Amino acid sequence: MSEILTTQSGSILTLSFNRPAKMNALTRAMYASLAKGLNDAAGDFGIRAVILTSEGDHFTAGNDIVDFMDNPPTSDSSEVAQFLAALLNFPKPLIGAVKGNAVGVGTTMLLHCDVVVAAPSANFSMPFASLGLVPEAGSSFLFPALVGYQRAAKIFFTGESFGADAALEMGLIAEIDSDALAGATKIAQHIAEQPPQAIINTKALLKARNHESVAAVMKAEFEIFAMALQSDEAMEAFMKFMAKKGKS
Repeated sequence: MSEILTTQSGSILTLSFNRPAKMNALTRAMYASLAKGLNDAAGDFGIRAVILTSEGDHFTAGNDIVDFMDNPPTSDSSEVAQFLAALLNFPKPLIGAVKGNAVGVGTTMLLHCDVVVAAPSANFSMPFASLGLVPEAGSSFLFPALVGYQRAAKIFFTGESFGADAALEMGLIAEIDSDALAGATKIAQHIAEQPPQAIINTKALLKARNHESVAAVMKAEFEIFAMALQSDEAMEAFMKFMAKKGKS
């Protein structure tokens, strides 16, 4: 079975991470499928909104460390870079439905969503520095802009996690719903009933002020991330992470 489930109901497309046994940790193949899903949806007039969600109890544990160590995504043509570009440039409403853990890119991708609905179980973290890495997906620009420099610095530097209530107060999510997917679907259906070009134009206007800045930051982040990924510091952090995971 595919590790990214693609389903369409009317004019709403849902992309769901489907690797629940691994807490939906993302592999390069999954990134490729996500990029294709977003890019195809961007060009399909019949799709008015896209929902990003997950199977099982968690949104995603972030990147699959073993997959990344075996084949580091260090080029602009990598599947990870393609997904990040698809996120940045997606012209239609993108809605997140989050439950359980949203680690690393599981949180940073939400900064590109137009609306995020989270279950009470949602738990967010961006432990890049803890793994010898740096923030990605434009989060070093977008997250401080959202929550303020000091709060962002504390979260990035410590790798601490925060729950749905804190995410709501920060503005990372729009609402908390006991059934995040049902809540996200209701919003998507409402959006899909609106005049489509007006929605696309409105999103373009909302994003215009920061689009070029975010693109430039994402490029810089990716270059530093790629170098860090191959560093001794990151390898040591990965090994500690894997050893700790093996004992748990």
